[in-house]
Amino acid sequence: MADDGQFTKFHGMVLFWCAMVIIFDGYDLAVAGIALPSIMKEMGVDAAQAGFMVSSALFGMMFGKVIFGTLADRIGRRWVIAISIVIFSVFTAAAGLMSDPVSFSAMRFLAGLGIGGVMPCVIAQMSEYAPLRMRSTLVSIMFSGYSVGGILAALLGKALLESYGWSGVFIAAAAPVVLVPFFLMQMPESMSFLVKNGRFDELKRVLKKIHPAYIPEADDEFAIAGKKSGSVPARGAVMAELFAEGRAQSTFMFWVTCFMCLFMVYALSSWLTKLMSQAGYSLGSALTFVLVLNFGAMIGAGLGGWLADRFHIKYVLATMFTLAAIAITLLGYPLPTPVLFILVGLTGATTIGTQIVNSAYCSQFYPSTCRTTGVGMMLGVGRAGAILAPILIGIIVSMALPMEQNFMAISIPAAIAVFSILLVDHKRSFSMLAQRP
Repeated sequence: MADDGQFTKFHGMVLFWCAMVIIFDGYDLAVAGIALPSIMKEMGVDAAQAGFMVSSALFGMMFGKVIFGTLADRIGRRWVIAISIVIFSVFTAAAGLMSDPVSFSAMRFLAGLGIGGVMPCVIAQMSEYAPLRMRSTLVSIMFSGYSVGGILAALLGKALLESYGWSGVFIAAAAPVVLVPFFLMQMPESMSFLVKNGRFDELKRVLKKIHPAYIPEADDEFAIAGKKSGSVPARGAVMAELFAEGRAQSTFMFWVTCFMCLFMVYALSSWLTKLMSQAGYSLGSALTFVLVLNFGAMIGAGLGGWLADRFHIKYVLATMFTLAAIAITLLGYPLPTPVLFILVGLTGATTIGTQIVNSAYCSQFYPSTCRTTGVGMMLGVGRAGAILAPILIGIIVSMALPMEQNFMAISIPAAIAVFSILLVDHKRSFSMLAQRP
């Protein structure tokens, strides 16, 4: 019933809150890269040490995605999302009060638990409620909030860094906590969770909002992801479903693709400001490149989602990764400023934007009963790429190599991701298996 529904105000409300959560998340992710030059100067750390400091939040995210993504299948996505918002907002603000690398890293690690926990939940939530015919588009629009958060971080960075220093940009991250009660009042619980826990009256009220013409009956039976109520897998079997029905190869390929994509995303998020500063641009101009990067990501996510709903999503992703490899490589060469801005925008569209479309693909690949776990595991394993990127690129930056070699190191994962996404066996996706007699 949810798959074939029309877009309603109820869907708009779910989209609004999921997008808002991702905006908060995106701000918390981008803030470290925005403030990195100021943090390095004030704390007296070199590029290699700064890379480890940035990675502390990403290391926390790896745990957060796996722990909270699996926990959401047990206690419900709604409460996990709310808890995650509080965690990443409070501890990001706390990091702004720290004055040494160790305590700063500890606060960022704790913030990373919440940042990581929220992503798979909102992706799965939007995927479950979105009508099938526009699912990729809505998930991509929702996830473009990540770029809005990055833009917000860059704008606030420009406004706050000179007046209040880097700590002011971090302390501002506490603001979303006040919206948590409103989120809990309006966001519905996932339908698969309601079925699994026998909360059928609540489920009927949700379905009535999705389909106003629906009239609940006492003997209604519900099927989520092709399985009737009562046939939902046991908790211990949720992970096994990721490898069932021939999905093992594709599950591993999603993990490899996500690793490579997140390597690029976090290499750029962490070091683009610093690299552009080293190339001779002022801090204000370097932050403008971050704005362009995230603006391009918004366009890439929206356009990529639109194309994915009209063409084969796997080949759309392969094309985007190919363009990413080309654009990132060219960033390392002397070019006119207008051309450089175009390339930075294209880079955002084909890295951050591509990760958004890739997450949408993963959320559609698995049945609803293991969707949150599937997305959470992909993002959790892929988080290793995000952790490695700031450290490895920080080491490369500290070696004072030519600029083109710095960007070439960031572009190599894009070429690998082209092949890994093409190795996903689309015939084993839930949408294809569900069509079989």
